[in-house]
Amino acid sequence: MAYLSLSNLSKVFGTTTAVEDFDLEVEKGEFVSFLGPSGCGKTTTLRMIGGFEMPTTGVITLDKEDITYQSPNQRNVGMVFQSYALFPNMTIGQNIGFGLQARKSPEKEIKKRVNEMLTLVHLEKHIDKYPYQLSGGQQQRIALARALAINPRVLLLDEPLSALDAKIRVELRLEIRRIQQAMGITTIYVTHDQEEALMLSDRVVVMSQGRMEQIGTPAEIYNYPSTEFVAQFVGQLNLLPVTHVDVMNGTCVLAGQPVKFDHSFKRTISETPRLAIRPEEIQIGIGEGRNTLKGRVETVMFLGAVVRLRVDVGGVLLSADLFNERSLTLPRARDEIVISFPEHSCWLI
Repeated sequence: MAYLSLSNLSKVFGTTTAVEDFDLEVEKGEFVSFLGPSGCGKTTTLRMIGGFEMPTTGVITLDKEDITYQSPNQRNVGMVFQSYALFPNMTIGQNIGFGLQARKSPEKEIKKRVNEMLTLVHLEKHIDKYPYQLSGGQQQRIALARALAINPRVLLLDEPLSALDAKIRVELRLEIRRIQQAMGITTIYVTHDQEEALMLSDRVVVMSQGRMEQIGTPAEIYNYPSTEFVAQFVGQLNLLPVTHVDVMNGTCVLAGQPVKFDHSFKRTISETPRLAIRPEEIQIGIGEGRNTLKGRVETVMFLGAVVRLRVDVGGVLLSADLFNERSLTLPRARDEIVISFPEHSCWLI
């Protein structure tokens, strides 16, 4: 039996269904992210695990114990909020030790645990400071240390990095993953940032309109999306109209030019099929054994590590991403070019 299990979970607010038919099994020590747009039910699901919302239907078990209707203080889970939720009138040491103090742990044990947590998050010198004296990134580390101080059975993180700037977010992602692996703690992480979910997680649950769209490893979610929503939400994707589709042989026509696609990637094909291909799979020039298309450059966008081209292929616009390097020679707008991509890189939706 899984360490954390959610069975047929649902939550209804009045006439609105926030979460529906949610089933998930999480192994001990696993890092699972809930990924999806605002309003998809990911935070509501997290709050049901934490005991801050009671499910309308379904069962939640943790380490073989039914915790479905237990209050938060009975579950022994740690929660890190988006807003940090630190006590402004307490020092950093007092904030971290608050949960242990509430449990009436011995003072000597509290002091020892607070020092351990400060060492873990590399903020040993800040024990006597107050939250307002720390940066946003430091405050989030303290919130994480406070959640971990009580030795929780599960760590829950609700978009903990969304209020921070980009550079600090990347640094704290690494810190969160390091700490999670060092402690071996089962972690559920809520985010709308696809890069964050792919980078941190052992598995990702993609959600839409209260339902689970797909669950899998980051590589499975990105490379083998099971629905159009997942394909479009996770990463950049070209969806191109095609005709003369032969599913059995994996051939179609795009803007009058023949294309071969991966027909082993089975999906139900609609009456208006589209060819799906990631921009990074497309290269400039002719490649041996690859699909080759003629087009015209519409725009060239410099994005730092990546240069994105918008290419008009017979009236169909597609994006192609080139990895930037100093020696890279770029085409200009209105240049006629040839692009190519392998058969296995594209599939029909």
